[in-house]
Amino acid sequence: MSRIQKRLDSLNGKKALVAFFTAGDPDMDASKDIFAAIEKNGADIIEIGVPFSDPLADGPTIQASSYRSLNNGTTLEKIIQLVSDIRKTSELPVVLMTSFNPVFVYGHKEFVADAIKAGVDGVIIPDLPHEEAEGFLEIAEGLDMIFLLAPTSTPDRVQQIGKVSKGFIYYISLTGTTGTKEALSSGLGEKVKAIKTSVSLPVLVGFGISGPEQAREAARVSDGVIIGSAIVKLIEENKDPVERDRKVGEFIASIQQAINP
Repeated sequence: MSRIQKRLDSLNGKKALVAFFTAGDPDMDASKDIFAAIEKNGADIIEIGVPFSDPLADGPTIQASSYRSLNNGTTLEKIIQLVSDIRKTSELPVVLMTSFNPVFVYGHKEFVADAIKAGVDGVIIPDLPHEEAEGFLEIAEGLDMIFLLAPTSTPDRVQQIGKVSKGFIYYISLTGTTGTKEALSSGLGEKVKAIKTSVSLPVLVGFGISGPEQAREAARVSDGVIIGSAIVKLIEENKDPVERDRKVGEFIASIQQAINP
């Protein structure tokens, strides 16, 4: 059983909180401190973003974060080392979210081997659809491959994703790119309910969750929430490290309180 599955099973009906930040923004040492602040304040899984120059699904906040990170010299190798360093003090599940290109350049087998050795638990590759992932899935046996579903996903696609995903299903609450939105899409509950009749994994909702109220709304109809742009924005706005980590921690705590009152 993977670390992700163990963590989600241990919640016993509580809602899961997955928190995202971009590795290397503002720098790698800061990333370790941000991880610690997020873990301390109640995240169940931490999703670490691998910056890429041409991200498909990222909105302006995360795109800007990726560019800052790339300008700092962040590479996939350094991010895998970051996870290895984090593993010295933390057992919290870690998921890497990356475009396929950095994995392709690194080498599929090399990436999987190094990621597992470092302590990575799962991978999300938004631009690798399950129809094209068979070869990668064969060598990624030790990683939870997490696939995305959207409001536009057909019932057949939901079933196919349910068969190949491990860990959890990432449900995109909105079509388009990531980012904080004023309101979640109408019909979210019906969509998630329909998915849950076809898959056995927990269904977590991400994209567009900007604060406690939206998190509460999303968690009410799902198994948990994924929150990213709001965290990345706090990191961008708070240059002082102590203040940054405090505000990120307080935000995580507020989301945890909202989804598990």
